[in-house]
Amino acid sequence: MSAPFDAVSVGRRVLNAESAALTAQAEALGADFSRAVDALYAAKGRIACTGIGKSAHVARKIAATFASTGAAAFFVHASEASHGDLGMIGQEDVILALSKSGETKELADVLAYAKRFAIPLIAITAVADSTLGTAADIVLQLADTREATAAVNAPTTSTTLQIAIGDALAVALLERRGFTAGDFKTFHPGGKLGAMLRTVGDLMHGQGELPLVPGDAAMPEALLVMTEKRWGIVGVTDKAGRLVGAITDGDLRRHIDGLLTHRAEAVMTPGPRKTVPPAMLASEALALMSDPAPAVTVLFVVENERPVGILHIHDLLRAGVM
Repeated sequence: MSAPFDAVSVGRRVLNAESAALTAQAEALGADFSRAVDALYAAKGRIACTGIGKSAHVARKIAATFASTGAAAFFVHASEASHGDLGMIGQEDVILALSKSGETKELADVLAYAKRFAIPLIAITAVADSTLGTAADIVLQLADTREATAAVNAPTTSTTLQIAIGDALAVALLERRGFTAGDFKTFHPGGKLGAMLRTVGDLMHGQGELPLVPGDAAMPEALLVMTEKRWGIVGVTDKAGRLVGAITDGDLRRHIDGLLTHRAEAVMTPGPRKTVPPAMLASEALALMSDPAPAVTVLFVVENERPVGILHIHDLLRAGVM
């Protein structure tokens, strides 16, 4: 009687096999990878990613990853390339072609086109001396590992390695180009990721909504501003307009005896301890608000020591940061 089927064991076997393959691929990276990144960086045009079958799916994903990280890239299906889509590839572009065997016949026209117009060609293949490998200017060879489905040899481990190499190229290229989180936000304006990459300046309320009083303001005036602006806080400024403190409900309670006889500077908490610049990421502002030392719901936005805006935790909630 055969042992019962164990799906978890199969899943672990596959993941372990692919994990080992990725480790082998990482160890195999060398000068050719550096040359590939150099070629992508030097390209004046776009990155044309191409392949057939499963490699086409991976090539499409790699093109999307390049594009989302600021490198102009697009996908060309190798079969469609032979029927007019080669015209999408310009002489200032660089071609990234994927094929495990390197003998995919549908790539023949792409290889000929690259040679005819001297377009740099980077190959991702398991066989360096294949037709694709021989035609390429740079070969990124897949590690010598078995597919996770060895019995039927379906593309599994090999496509994982192709995706990983594509990711490695994209990350190396973006770091070489000095691509920042702010740049990333430009290409991801929507969704949770876009929200996390918005800045405080994108979300803050400006000068007209700032609850501010000078340090020598009488507390009745400070209370009026605090009530009108409805932030539960009022900032205190010096004669140069710099933020030197803030008054919260807690400060009011601590000075309840004779409160209305005081000046703002006598009631305020100096600082305040937590302020943010307009350029800070919204996600960083959220982390600062959540820090228990102390946790706050409102932050003054300060530039050159002067308040330029105010940010409430509800602003982050509405923007999808939380």
